[in-house]
Amino acid sequence: MIAYLTFSLLLSLFYSYVIFSALKTWHRLSKWRVPPDFQPKTILSILIPARDEEANITACLTSVVNQSYPTDLFEIIVVNDHSTDRTADLVLQLQTLYSNIKLLHLADFTNSSVLNSYKKKALEIGVAYANGELIVTTDADCVAPPNWLQLLASLYETRQPRCICAPVNFHQEKNLLERFQSLDYAGTMLLTGAGIHARTLRLSNGANLAYPKAVFEELQGFADSYHLASGDDMMLVHKIAGRYPDGIVFLKNAAATVLTTAKATWRDFWQQRIRWATKSTAYPDRRVTGVVAMVFFYCCNILLSILLIPFVGWQMTGIFLLQLVNKLYWDSRLLYTACVFFNKKELLKAFLPAQLLHIWYIIVIGILGNTVKKYEWKGRKVR
Repeated sequence: MIAYLTFSLLLSLFYSYVIFSALKTWHRLSKWRVPPDFQPKTILSILIPARDEEANITACLTSVVNQSYPTDLFEIIVVNDHSTDRTADLVLQLQTLYSNIKLLHLADFTNSSVLNSYKKKALEIGVAYANGELIVTTDADCVAPPNWLQLLASLYETRQPRCICAPVNFHQEKNLLERFQSLDYAGTMLLTGAGIHARTLRLSNGANLAYPKAVFEELQGFADSYHLASGDDMMLVHKIAGRYPDGIVFLKNAAATVLTTAKATWRDFWQQRIRWATKSTAYPDRRVTGVVAMVFFYCCNILLSILLIPFVGWQMTGIFLLQLVNKLYWDSRLLYTACVFFNKKELLKAFLPAQLLHIWYIIVIGILGNTVKKYEWKGRKVR
């Protein structure tokens, strides 16, 4: 009993320390603003891999072409990943209206039967054909705010980082599942910004990422991570950090947030999160794996404490309540800060039910992510 109590307290303290440190660092991280005298000169190449995105590609491209950044200083390269719908046709239609949109077909460059990571290959081909100095990546189901490129380019020209990680969040939430995802990812973005600024946890999202083309080529891109179906963002960021440990920055400005929609069904949600989780043990930076493992064991510990109450009694009830109150307190502080940043305080109405989902979600995904090595994504079975 004493050993269990000690272990539970240590997990609670570690969880508290991680979030406390993240909040402290987040508040120290300055908001990035475009300098008043900024005159853009960097040519940007926006890469958008797309597979079966006819429902989203038009909105995505429209949001990018209508940027406040000078049109002659950026190009958009869509890499069609064997789409079976009208994705390519819609890109071609927009191409007649906007001369800076280019369309490449992944099938023209590779034998799909030998690929495990189609997205990495699509990005690699896009980089090869890019004319820009700075590569900017996003996803075909995302929309970008009007000053997105202006913010990225001004930060790049001012500070010359080797990689820029920028915020991603969900919008148009309609139900508890979607609000849960939005809350969860808002907190993750705060941890991402704080971790990058503190140089402790380098998280990222390929839906809003930028790096010089020269750096990608210098490090040979994804050459050592093609065996993983996902992880194009995190693996590359860790690789860049290995060569340039001070070269990763986070763009803290809600006006740079790229938006996407949350998964509407439980099946799609689990498939997405299993895909994300399968790469967790492959991160070069073991601190990321360590924190992910700590959160997993903390949630497992909370569930175990509930299950042990009938056998141990009031003592276990006390441990459970301590763990639960501790998690609720620190998560509420984290998510409140994140929701204020994203101007989405209305999501906090779903905080309590989302917390119950979060405990189960962490446990189930932690188990499945390390046991399920094959899954289906967009009609493909990958591993």
